[in-house]
Amino acid sequence: MKPTYLYRLMIWVGIAVLLIWSLGPIYWTIASSFTPTDDFSVRPIHFFPQHLTFDHYARLLGINIARIGGVEVFKQFRAALVNSVVTSVAATFLCVAISALGAYAFTRLEFPGRKVLFVLVVATLAIPAYAVLIPLYQIMINLHLVDTYVGVALIYVSAFLPLSLWLLRSVFEALPIALEEAAQLDGAGRLYIFFNIVLQLAGPGLTAAAILTFLGAWGQYLVPLIFSPQATKPLTVLIPEFVTKNFVDYGLITASGSIAIIIPALVVIFLNRYLVSGLLAGSVK
Repeated sequence: MKPTYLYRLMIWVGIAVLLIWSLGPIYWTIASSFTPTDDFSVRPIHFFPQHLTFDHYARLLGINIARIGGVEVFKQFRAALVNSVVTSVAATFLCVAISALGAYAFTRLEFPGRKVLFVLVVATLAIPAYAVLIPLYQIMINLHLVDTYVGVALIYVSAFLPLSLWLLRSVFEALPIALEEAAQLDGAGRLYIFFNIVLQLAGPGLTAAAILTFLGAWGQYLVPLIFSPQATKPLTVLIPEFVTKNFVDYGLITASGSIAIIIPALVVIFLNRYLVSGLLAGSVK
């Protein structure tokens, strides 16, 4: 039975609403980043910039040095961008490496309490972050890891490890065990099999885990707000600081937000097919 005209119309209207809801804020941010400061108070509101300007980006990139509270914007922005990249990449690498080893152990090795331990680890996903902030902060202080790359990366790993572990365990369970058994008959050890066979087959799953971890770490705000106040402050913490008591610099906020969108957007655009295939890797055995 062919779908009716009304049904097709409802589908297209739903898609249009979804696209506007999802892409509308992104477009508004990018359009506002090219809008002069004086035009932000103009009424009625224009959905397209009436006068294009690159001043906000020039200030962020140090082309036209501007000062906020006596601090150069370019130096702050550059440091925050580097901090975001370093902490997100480090957390992604550690999380995927640890979860891959753990997932393989939970899938192929037999040891007492294996299922119970896996359930307990994954169950930590249900614990709200704010419930453990105080004890976690005390631990970080005692270890002298507050406002350090290592400390922030480890916190991100602890937050995203359960999800990555659950995903990769499903991926490893779907892999044919016959290849590993054949390699064992040829005298290959567990580590050789893991690094040379299993990881090769689990590529999409590893990529999916890496993408989810990176995007989650890149968009964190509460954790770096508390644990990265100065030296390792990321973009998510720096951008709100452009709002002062007496003035809101919409130009800097939207321009820095547009730049902050670029890296995760590129990750999703170019690695989207690996994300989908990785998430579906364990759905069919």
